[in-house]
Amino acid sequence: MSYNRRQFLQASAAFGLGSLGASVMSFSTPASAAQSSDYKALVCVFLYGGLDNHDFVLPHDNASYSKLAAIRSELFQQQGGGRAQSALLALNADNYGDYGNQRFALASEMTGLQSLFEQGNLALVGNVGPLIEPTTRTSYEQQSVRLPPKLFSHNDQQNLWQANSPEGAFTGWGGLFGDIMATANANRDGVFTALSTAGNSVFLTGLSTQPFSISSGGGSAIHMLEYTDEEVPGLGGLLQQHFRGGQQAGDSLLAQDMAAKLSGSFDSNARYNQVRAQAAPLATEFPKGPLASQLKGIADAIAVRSELGVNRQVFFVGLGGFDTHSRQANNLPPLLGQIDQALMAFNNALNELGVADKVTTFTASDFGRTLAINGDGTDHGWGGHHLVMGGAVQGKRLYGSFPPPVYGHDQDSGGGRLIPTVAVEQYAATLGRWFGLNDSELALALPNLKNFSEQNLGFLA
Repeated sequence: MSYNRRQFLQASAAFGLGSLGASVMSFSTPASAAQSSDYKALVCVFLYGGLDNHDFVLPHDNASYSKLAAIRSELFQQQGGGRAQSALLALNADNYGDYGNQRFALASEMTGLQSLFEQGNLALVGNVGPLIEPTTRTSYEQQSVRLPPKLFSHNDQQNLWQANSPEGAFTGWGGLFGDIMATANANRDGVFTALSTAGNSVFLTGLSTQPFSISSGGGSAIHMLEYTDEEVPGLGGLLQQHFRGGQQAGDSLLAQDMAAKLSGSFDSNARYNQVRAQAAPLATEFPKGPLASQLKGIADAIAVRSELGVNRQVFFVGLGGFDTHSRQANNLPPLLGQIDQALMAFNNALNELGVADKVTTFTASDFGRTLAINGDGTDHGWGGHHLVMGGAVQGKRLYGSFPPPVYGHDQDSGGGRLIPTVAVEQYAATLGRWFGLNDSELALALPNLKNFSEQNLGFLA
């Protein structure tokens, strides 16, 4: 079978090689899509391994806390006083009336995020996870509903969160949001629409939008070596000479396209690094650690948004270590502390830049974890709790559901593994609507959204 140029480019986009296919694949969207010049950005903080929702947002009323403490007594003992009821950080939610006698708290390592919640700049969304349609314990056990494929598998659930498809997906909803909102950016080539500090991500890959990798130091992830002198170029110079020359492409249209794209990548990297080098450094200090370093890189990129010609951006950062089958008492608290400190510094940087209400940061993870413990850890779950941070957030409130810490309720699929009550696509649609997408555009990017009656959870103004 032979391909002509257009067929190859279309196939390239379909198989995730969008850097070659960007010129021919794009959404056809209504003219309403983001003609505004105001800036907005989404920042996805992906917690790889599966964040234990039961050790992140904890019950704080006496009855519920006692039930959790009884089930997790061995784990609580290993955590010392860190999970004592008195050590937890109580949340004074404005909508507790929706949750009866239940009260909640954050883990003791998250003092900064508790303060943001109390200030109204942070909300919690309970029991979010991949769904095709609303599912209960009964329908799950009777197999009377369509279920996401390959539940409880790390790679597949990461992809279901990022791309609404198991491992092997070609586009993610962050990248599709970028495709749709491309008309908002003065820089119409879309190079700086989707930026990642965690390498290539299916989340940021659209049909035309492709992730642009930046380092935690703020520059592009590709640093071309400078010429050592006019006669002997460095490696970067040699590569640029090679692809800019074009002779190696010959008459091959494919080779010409690849050479042109690589040459354009050199230009984009050089442009990004030049813009960043000319920018004034942020005064906000970030703590040490991989998440804080990545978020500083994101803040540095947001600082030069005008110079890059972008009004809509989607960012992706990642932090690993949450697969806490063992040693959870040792490993999880420091990770929660790292999240707290990094997000607080990022929030301070956004305030410094004057864009705290223009940037919405949200967490995602493979899945939650079981209520049951296995001795010194927890096992793979399904639904989990997440946070949304920013000046546009309708904060100091709880959204979704926070099932009680008991077995056998209507959202328990076994062992306290929560069946989600909020689909990832409902979560994504609420973010996307704030970002500027309309109903028809959300339906394009989130194909299962039509199966859920509530398509705006209300946590963003």
